[in-house]
Amino acid sequence: MNLPIQNIKDKLSGLDPVSALKLLANQHPGKIIFSTSFGWEDQVITHMIFKNNLPIKVFTLETGRLFPETYYVWNRTMEMYEKPIHAYYPNNELLQQMVNAKGPSSFYESVDNRKECCGIRKIEPLKRALDGNEIWITGIRAEQSQNRHDMEDVEWDDQNNLTKFHPIFHWSLDDVKEYIKLNNIPYNTLHDRGFPSIGCQPCTRAIQPGEDFRAGRWWWEDQDKKECGLHTA
Repeated sequence: MNLPIQNIKDKLSGLDPVSALKLLANQHPGKIIFSTSFGWEDQVITHMIFKNNLPIKVFTLETGRLFPETYYVWNRTMEMYEKPIHAYYPNNELLQQMVNAKGPSSFYESVDNRKECCGIRKIEPLKRALDGNEIWITGIRAEQSQNRHDMEDVEWDDQNNLTKFHPIFHWSLDDVKEYIKLNNIPYNTLHDRGFPSIGCQPCTRAIQPGEDFRAGRWWWEDQDKKECGLHTA
């Protein structure tokens, strides 16, 4: 681990998530940002940021293919906390070129097509959102997948040239649910219908009992690591 990352880990050691977020926000003013997709974990962190008036910009990737339930949580969250959530949209020209050439559902046809779609709808807007920032806050938890279990709560992101911090990395799903219940936090009702991980509507389904957390994402693909490229170990 490089020295700057180790220094951050040492400073955050023993701190609860809110205290850790406060410390990072104070040490990186105007250079810290949180990405939300309005899932359980992200709603917990959004609450921590908004309830404590932390100077951390909250943003989301508006892919254009989200569930109606996701839009409802988005709107309800803004109403409840009276804080802005910044939307980043795909590059219109790139999206039009892809859909014109391959149609609106090309992601079902091959892994390459799916990655192309994720690249246009998620990766490129993400890079714009992260540009100029030093700290990226996420809702990643270790138990979500093997790929994420191999991560650390503080890590360097080579692709985006900044530090990532996962404040509830070691929380269990029960911890997350309990926090939401205690604080009356709005959450996506799809979670109650078998959707532990919620992304774009065409690419997400409910999982069956015993299936992996990420089994509902890109289920037609035969692969071990179901990531779109936003987060890699």
